[in-house]
Amino acid sequence: MFAELQDKLSATFARLRGRGVLNEADIKEGLREVRRVLLEADVNFQLSREFLERVEQKAIGAMKVTSVSPAQQLVKIVYDELVVLLGERREGLRMSSLPPTVVMLVGLQGSGKTTTSAKLARRLKAEGRQVRLIALDVYRPAAIDQLETLGRELEIPVYADRSTSDVEKIARAGLEVSRHERDRVVLLDTAGRLQIDDEMMGELKRLKEAVRPDEILLVADGMTGQEAVKIAQGFDAALGLTGVILTKMDGDARGGAALSIYGVTRKPIKYIGTGEKADALEEFHPDRMAGRILQQGDVISLVEKAQATMDADAAKKLEKKVRKEGMDLQDFLGAMRQIERLGPIEGILKMLPGVNSKMLKQVNSDPKRLKHAEAIVLSMTPAERKDPTILNGSRRARVAKGCGRPISDVNRLLEQFREMQKMMKKASAGAGRLPPGMMGRYR
Repeated sequence: MFAELQDKLSATFARLRGRGVLNEADIKEGLREVRRVLLEADVNFQLSREFLERVEQKAIGAMKVTSVSPAQQLVKIVYDELVVLLGERREGLRMSSLPPTVVMLVGLQGSGKTTTSAKLARRLKAEGRQVRLIALDVYRPAAIDQLETLGRELEIPVYADRSTSDVEKIARAGLEVSRHERDRVVLLDTAGRLQIDDEMMGELKRLKEAVRPDEILLVADGMTGQEAVKIAQGFDAALGLTGVILTKMDGDARGGAALSIYGVTRKPIKYIGTGEKADALEEFHPDRMAGRILQQGDVISLVEKAQATMDADAAKKLEKKVRKEGMDLQDFLGAMRQIERLGPIEGILKMLPGVNSKMLKQVNSDPKRLKHAEAIVLSMTPAERKDPTILNGSRRARVAKGCGRPISDVNRLLEQFREMQKMMKKASAGAGRLPPGMMGRYR
């Protein structure tokens, strides 16, 4: 996400910092480069021009401030203006004072609407809200089956009626069930088309009139850039959108849609899809995203993600056991599984300040390594996991054969485990610092 934009902006600001004192000509030259970078990222032309005019005006005025270097001032100004461009502040879902809150998801085919409906339902359920999905895509083959399958996997009820194609009737019946069951939120997964047409918009307008939703969210493919902005304008003109969910942002290296959609439509981005898994839906915070773009990191989101995904009780038990008895291989495996729940190591590192794409390329982040480590540990006997020192040559050969991995992998895992044991002893003694490169080696 934003990889190309991050690297190019970082290179531009590095060149400006290298000059030391900046004059007005330097600032204008640097901003011309920023303008080129924004246009290459597929940011709306008019928005890019207005953005840079504001930055230039503030930057030239800030040159009089001597306590901070001009290049640092420029980065701060660009950051502030990026926040404005992205939406200024986080806007969550509007919750109705009289439940259920009705959220209508709209969009074109292929934008990931059905999957996003399930992801959003999962997220709301995790926040403690009782959620129901209503299947209204009566045209796409297997769309209802897909939503029902996702609902079963996430243990979220889905209302569907295959006996009729009248979406207004289905929606009203589903809402009646929802009110009876005292649901807090209802998500309507509507039908899409290959392109905006009068028939689709007419159906959505009638559905809006029938259910009077609290939110109408456009699910748009972030990888389509300016096309996503045009689609948002079309849906907004017809329905009056209240927000946008951008999908497939994990594959969008440019970021033109995210940087343009609010400025053009004035509709906030409420969530972004960052992967295929059910939990790969993030709240959109303009200030945090601006920090990511400028490689300032997003530690707040990383901490929130850790709190949401990691088992605090298990972590406390592990810490207590390690301090009292030391760590064995079963504990080692549990710790690695906790780390895995945070997601790919690249995603974690991207949230740390100063990490760029070149650094990420140097990280050995093969997702299969944890599975291989798990297979190795599970091929050991309980006694071997408890006391790895008994793993002599013949035992290691047996473990390697049992898990289907070369004996060199077994030896490497045991070496990593010994290093982690040393690290844990230092931590319990008060040192508490990870040895350099430790995270990368465990992945």
